Amino acid sequence: MTLNVKTFVEPPISNNNYVLIDSKSHEAVLIDCSASDDKIMAYIQEQGATLKYILLTHAHFDHVLGVDYFQKKYHVPAYCSEKDEALLKQINSYMQLMKLPIVVEPKIDEYIEHQALNIGRYPIQVIPTPGHTRGGVCYLIDNMLFSGDTLFKGSYGRTDLPDSNEHDMQQSLQLLFKTLQDDIIVYPGHGETTTIKHERKLYK
Repeated sequence: MTLNVKTFVEPPISNNNYVLIDSKSHEAVLIDCSASDDKIMAYIQEQGATLKYILLTHAHFDHVLGVDYFQKKYHVPAYCSEKDEALLKQINSYMQLMKLPIVVEPKIDEYIEHQALNIGRYPIQVIPTPGHTRGGVCYLIDNMLFSGDTLFKGSYGRTDLPDSNEHDMQQSLQLLFKTLQDDIIVYPGHGETTTIKHERKLYK
């Protein structure tokens, strides 16, 4: 039995939204929720799975724009770090800055700091990785790291934003490289997948 991963590239900034499905339990998890995309639910239903919850890597507007829609239409709980809650309240400031329409402020059902998460028999390890935001996290599931805007292929997340911190980012990156094995596959918030082995070489 395995975990299957499918990527949905969503607006507004080509965000990667990931659907994981455990082939044995038929539980599904959505990591980041950038748009109101019914293709995501259609795929989950086609696979005979049930969406268990939405996990947010951080609360920047482009990663959370679909949360309110999914919560209301599919009654799915959403989780993020308590340290990023203030960012959710600033979502429409970012929308105005990007000249995008005003949206309903997403609501978080639970903070990940207080949860024991799993998908089927696979535990979901929450790794705090502040830097891009105060409450940024990565999710380690089996041999996969869902890194949000912490680690990209060949680069890392911006640290020039009001809620960002370069020193914290460097510490978070070193934590990942020190604790994770080379064969871990990295699924970033934007762009292509990579591996810890490939990225570790760039930071020595």
